Amino acid sequence: MRGRSARALTVTAAGAAAAALLLPLASPGPYATAGQRDSSRLQQHFTDAAEQYNVPRSVLLGVSYLQSRWDAHDGAPSVTGGYGPMHLTDARTALAEAAPTGHGHAGTEDSRGDTARTARTAAAHAATLGKGKVPARLRTAERAAELTGLSRKELRESAAANVRGGAALLVDAQKKLGRPLSSDPADWFGAVAAFPAATERAAGEAFANDVFDVLRSGARRTNDTGQRVTLDAAPSLRAGEARAAGDARERDGSAAGKAGPECPRNVSCEWLPAPYEEYTDDEGRPNYGNHDKANRPESASIDYIVVHDTEGPWNVVMDLIQDPTYVSWNYSLRSSDGHIAQHVRGKDAAWHAGNWYVNAKSVGLEHEGFLTDPDAWFTEAMYRSSARLVKYLAAKYDIPLDRQHVIGHDNVPGTTSANIPGMHTDPGPYFDWQHYFTLLGKPFEPGGGAGSDLVTIRPDYDKHQPEYTGCDDSGDPCPAHGSGAVRLHTAPDASSPLVKDAGLRPGGEDSTTGVNDTGARAGTGQQYAVAGRKGEWTAVWYLGEKAWFHNPRKQPTAVPARGRMVTPKAGKDEVPVYGRAYPEKEAYPADVPFQELSPLPYKIGKGQAYAVGLKTRGEYLYAKDYDPKAEKFKVVRGDLAYYQIQLGHRVAFVKADDVKLIRSSS
Repeated sequence: MRGRSARALTVTAAGAAAAALLLPLASPGPYATAGQRDSSRLQQHFTDAAEQYNVPRSVLLGVSYLQSRWDAHDGAPSVTGGYGPMHLTDARTALAEAAPTGHGHAGTEDSRGDTARTARTAAAHAATLGKGKVPARLRTAERAAELTGLSRKELRESAAANVRGGAALLVDAQKKLGRPLSSDPADWFGAVAAFPAATERAAGEAFANDVFDVLRSGARRTNDTGQRVTLDAAPSLRAGEARAAGDARERDGSAAGKAGPECPRNVSCEWLPAPYEEYTDDEGRPNYGNHDKANRPESASIDYIVVHDTEGPWNVVMDLIQDPTYVSWNYSLRSSDGHIAQHVRGKDAAWHAGNWYVNAKSVGLEHEGFLTDPDAWFTEAMYRSSARLVKYLAAKYDIPLDRQHVIGHDNVPGTTSANIPGMHTDPGPYFDWQHYFTLLGKPFEPGGGAGSDLVTIRPDYDKHQPEYTGCDDSGDPCPAHGSGAVRLHTAPDASSPLVKDAGLRPGGEDSTTGVNDTGARAGTGQQYAVAGRKGEWTAVWYLGEKAWFHNPRKQPTAVPARGRMVTPKAGKDEVPVYGRAYPEKEAYPADVPFQELSPLPYKIGKGQAYAVGLKTRGEYLYAKDYDPKAEKFKVVRGDLAYYQIQLGHRVAFVKADDVKLIRSSS
């Protein structure tokens, strides 16, 4: 149950302590060589296993798609110790492989750094698994070995054996349920729900619903070893248990006055509340945490959904969210199965974005994982569960499903110049926004003619592999990996310097290829006004400057778009930009302190244009005191209007009075 690349990435030095659950790279095995020999071999493995075990081939393909998207990941285990296209778990072996050996993997990493990293991994895995019995969900390879007579090593390293092991597990589950080995996929819902050996029944049912969604829609892709795999669509298929019928209904315990989660019915979800309580800080002063009471959307609209990653494993994150001295967020999503925990009600304001204006206007979703290791953490199950949650929230709060409203933490602006360098960079360049929005039913498609003066960034995630650095402390480049981000240069030449970010580096230093450096980066789904074209290069307006990115016709990294833009009004040589949209001074009542607007260190120059996200009146949520009755918060609104714009990699705000609204030319 991993992402989409042939190799797992390692964690940043800054996140190394929290990242101890990550597993190391494994050496290439039969998975890679099979793909080189025959691009249809994996498809045949599914056919053979289906015939041998009397499992519908479509069910076998669908389960595998949810577990791995048919990828092999160079033979490396997932974060839960799963191997191969069927994600057969062998946690004991994965833990043993994580033990320090004193040698770098595949001779590519510094031995000393690799030893330190794997030592942390082994220690964290041991703490997570405990000293007792390894749970069944982390040792499905053992059961598959009993059923097939194959060794665990074969099941881990051979694609054919791995698929046979998965088929045997499905048959075993079907027999335990007293169900026939039917040729009708609809009869296998219960066995599919049992396949991941989930600890919660709801998680298994959510997994089965996702599998059956794939069976209905079909799938086709070339995996990371060059294997072409096809699952034909069966749009009329319905699960025998008909659990998918409740997809559109809300499971909202709060609506009935119960302590239940605000979630769509077709996900596994629990209510694990973050504390709203007083405490005394280290200096003996009264304080409170870890969120604020409000009454959204009645008191104020919710305009954004902010996508984060945790940079820590689930058990650590669950401890942090229950600490009143820590920050908060609305939902957490578990990597292994997409299970959701809600912590803060939608009506209240969580402390997650590093920008109080955005906190007050958003819902925050934390995804278990590390931005430098997408294959182990950004699983298909988590992508799909998150997409279901986002669709539910978007419908509930009337939030448009686009990249102006569904943003990453790395797209949130700093509130002042001093805040910009410390803003977070998750979920990073390896988060697959195109796949995410396809699951949301809103894939990024061309929206204008070839000469449009507005473009949407949309590289081919799997084929687009820009070099990044800083994934670990070795100093080596990160392993090659698909990315949804493009790099921006000062000229239409790959050897030219990257554009500079005056806020991120006030001293004028150059932007870098660092995986956490957002200074010269545009991400999938973001829209920019075209500033020029030359050969295979396109220029856009970015942070007040002309920025170039490679956009070849045969493998484009952007597509034409239609939409609204703003440009400085006539007579204005430059326009200031802001990190928040607060009201004018006259709007504040006497008992609410005025929040001064602080321009960011960027300017929009005459003749430049920037894509518009939304128009909004200035607004400020004042909630500075502990208030268990939720009666003291105030929402200040003014007459001052703003446009949200795509300024750089992060969004920003301009005053409507400073700019003119225009539309793209085609």
